[in-house]
Amino acid sequence: MRINFYDARISEDARTILVKEKGVNYESTKMNGPEEISLMLKTLLHMDELAEEHVYMIALNASCRILGMFLISKGTISTSLVSPREVFLRAVLIGAVQIILVHNHPSGSPVPSECDMELTKRLKVGGELLNICLADHIIIGENSYLSFKEAKLL
Repeated sequence: MRINFYDARISEDARTILVKEKGVNYESTKMNGPEEISLMLKTLLHMDELAEEHVYMIALNASCRILGMFLISKGTISTSLVSPREVFLRAVLIGAVQIILVHNHPSGSPVPSECDMELTKRLKVGGELLNICLADHIIIGENSYLSFKEAKLL
């Protein structure tokens, strides 16, 4: 499977556009759940080893095929700023039907903070307005992960 990473840029006529930054091959045919997604991000991005919080958005089509991945935010050891506008701008530009938010906790514990819970609620509501489903929010810790969907927090 080819995973493409994109970034949003301002064009010459001051419009926001997507720019493909890189593409990587990943040995998997389908992402069937949070465990596979967590493994993919640990393999490709070493998310369980990062010293600061990194937030990624995975954009999916109606068949759950990955359209692209976006780095949304790089924060500090304990927090990262995420704007629903920036998440959904990218999702709309790439034509996503659903998205998965993934971030790491450098502490190693995947237990969601109050900020994580609030962000998830805001993204769920915003997605419903735009007809873009927040399929999951996954927190990657050291040798573990937490899926909001699996934990029935979504």
